[in-house]
Amino acid sequence: MSGTSWGCPYGLSFAIPGILIDMSVNIVVVDDDPGFRRIAKTLLTARGMRVVAESEDGASALAAVREHRPDGLLLDLHLPDHDGVSVARMLRAEDQPPRIVLTSTEQSFWSADELRQAGIESFIAKDRLFDADLKGIFGATA
Repeated sequence: MSGTSWGCPYGLSFAIPGILIDMSVNIVVVDDDPGFRRIAKTLLTARGMRVVAESEDGASALAAVREHRPDGLLLDLHLPDHDGVSVARMLRAEDQPPRIVLTSTEQSFWSADELRQAGIESFIAKDRLFDADLKGIFGATA
């Protein structure tokens, strides 16, 4: 019998023949700065998540989310064509929108309620991203 086995508490394990389960969390990174996208991708990957696409503006972010159906979106507040809150509001209307973390070099002037209404899980200043529990925010179970 071939398959994949997983460890269970107390030394128990089980196998599911012919099934491979991918437990990674898929993320799209949206920022107009390619250097920040590279840093964010490295950080997310080091924490066990997978960056499935990168976008430099709101329009390409919407297209990437529709194409890849990610679990999460790391979204810059200031983009060349839209602000991050507007992009989040547009995605909120989608079937199964991703969890959205808004980032910026400056503090958000929106209230927590306004961000939630736009479909944003959290706001994290870019200089605090390294210390943030991104895996927890994006709902990783692996």
